[in-house]
Amino acid sequence: MDQQLVFGLTMAVTGLCSLWTAVWLWWHARFQPVLSSLAGFCLMLTLWSAGHLALLYDSHILGKALVLSNPLMPAFYLQFALQFVVTNHSKNWLQRLKKISPFLFFAALIVTLVSWSYPSAELVTVGQLPQFFVFVRWGWLNLACTVLLGIIAHLVLWQGFLEHRGNKRRSIAAIAMTAGIGLLLATSFVFPSFSLNWFPYPMLLLPGYVMLLVYSVVRYQMLAVNAFASRALLVLAMGLVLVLLMGLISVSFGQLGMPALTAVPGWQLWLYSSLLLLLAAACYRPVSRLAERLIYPGVQLNEQMVSHWLSDLQQAQHWQQLAQTASLLISKPLKQPLLVELFSDGALLASSAGFSESAANDSSGQFVIRCREERQGWQFSLQGQADLPPGLRLLTEVFGSLLVSSCANLQRALALADAEKERLSQQHLVELGALAAAMAHELRNPLNIISMASAGVDAELRGHIQSQLKRADRLIADMLVYAGRLQLQRQRIDLQTLLQSLATQFDWQQVQLLLQVPAGLQLDVDPHRLQQVFFNLIDNALAFVRNQVDGQLLITAALAGPDVVIRVHNNGPALDISLAKTLFRPFVSKRAGGSGLGLAIVQRIIDAHQGQIHHRTDLGWPVSFEIRLPLSPFTMNTQDVSQ
Repeated sequence: MDQQLVFGLTMAVTGLCSLWTAVWLWWHARFQPVLSSLAGFCLMLTLWSAGHLALLYDSHILGKALVLSNPLMPAFYLQFALQFVVTNHSKNWLQRLKKISPFLFFAALIVTLVSWSYPSAELVTVGQLPQFFVFVRWGWLNLACTVLLGIIAHLVLWQGFLEHRGNKRRSIAAIAMTAGIGLLLATSFVFPSFSLNWFPYPMLLLPGYVMLLVYSVVRYQMLAVNAFASRALLVLAMGLVLVLLMGLISVSFGQLGMPALTAVPGWQLWLYSSLLLLLAAACYRPVSRLAERLIYPGVQLNEQMVSHWLSDLQQAQHWQQLAQTASLLISKPLKQPLLVELFSDGALLASSAGFSESAANDSSGQFVIRCREERQGWQFSLQGQADLPPGLRLLTEVFGSLLVSSCANLQRALALADAEKERLSQQHLVELGALAAAMAHELRNPLNIISMASAGVDAELRGHIQSQLKRADRLIADMLVYAGRLQLQRQRIDLQTLLQSLATQFDWQQVQLLLQVPAGLQLDVDPHRLQQVFFNLIDNALAFVRNQVDGQLLITAALAGPDVVIRVHNNGPALDISLAKTLFRPFVSKRAGGSGLGLAIVQRIIDAHQGQIHHRTDLGWPVSFEIRLPLSPFTMNTQDVSQ
């Protein structure tokens, strides 16, 4: 075997592999900057291999210069190790080492320049290699710098292995093992420098070292690397099978009556077969893609397309945005419009054609993806799938699965947002209640002082002051009720008795009060709060009815299934339509001197009882308020009365 030829081929293959790997790493360093230092390491390995080739072909000056750039290789490797390992939580010595790493790189560059300037290398014969590199004089400084930087890099990796967990820890372990293999392979390079006339057989394995190093670094981070490794392993296995077949063929040709083939040198058969294997490997992907396009014509799925789909779908903030985004994404590869509809509990949540029920009815004759929430979760169906070719059908099925996942994620996100909104609302009410209580305390003190000071003024002015003080006190009380937390003290009460006792608290003047409440109708309510409800409703009604002729106020109660319906009518002026829409909001009042909180307090109390209150204009009275409260759990002493 020609050792010089084998060594030259090995260095050439190592250089080409390193160069290709450096370019590949530099390209992917856009997304993972840590790979840029590793790309520099591979580039220096390319130059180092080129230096040995130059020495074989009598380019002594260039060859020595390239080989003497040896310290830059571990300098790049140390830079990579620090970037890969060191975090904000790493040991102090690691963080300090990372800060001074540029100075270490500069030191390696200085050592390289010194090695170029002074005698540092000679050429000797090693085996069949007529000119092999050995260190002399200043070259030992070059070698010492290289070894020292390599040791530091391995210490960094070891410390990183102790600090990290998970995939990072596994990656560091793989890198350290690969670096150990590289150290063993490179050890044979320095043997002749120590007067050991050994052919550097381990260096013949260097082409695989650089690929193994890169794979150990990024196998846990990049799916593409693992896919490439699987193809490379397939090619390697085919190569081993090829070697075995060549041996078998060489033995069998003579017995099969083909002496001409038997006479062909084995290395030629191996070379021809290797070329065929490389050609088949190069044609594998194009032929595979051609077959896929013949079987699945149309747009082909790939990792980038799926990632793009998933990223865009996850950015949707509401159902309509999700439907429109999904329609745009899938319509582009299909080259035709596709309607997306989202349903929950049978109701249309959103449609890419617009939020309307008619969208679901007008979708015949076109492609439609429907996502529905069912008992077992979100499901999708495709209308018009039979008209699609197999490739596009597969495309829509994958997209439908991603859309289903996005629907579930959006539903959870909206539920969490609603819960957070409710929490903030409750917190706001608590803060508002505390503020109102503090304000009431601070305001009532000066009001009491004003009340006592008014005792010395004339009767007319004192009456006016006392009237305004009562109004201010009521405003404070209303604010406390509305802003505070309602805690019900439920009791069994008779509705008719409560209303009759409440009627004695008003100055009715010429207003007629009519009660049509069944005797014995009992409710399980907070009597104080319910009394406040009717007090506010009656007080508001009297403010408008008291000043007109034949004023009337009617209160009725009747059972309606599981509820009791209470209606409060009056024949005062009808409410404006614009005011009726905001009637139960705070600080909305048509009454002179009113606080604007009376009806808002009424609604809060009714809501706390799990009831409802509405303003109605279709019951024959100008103004009517209808209250629905759940029946009490106690036995009713009256029969059902029709509405």
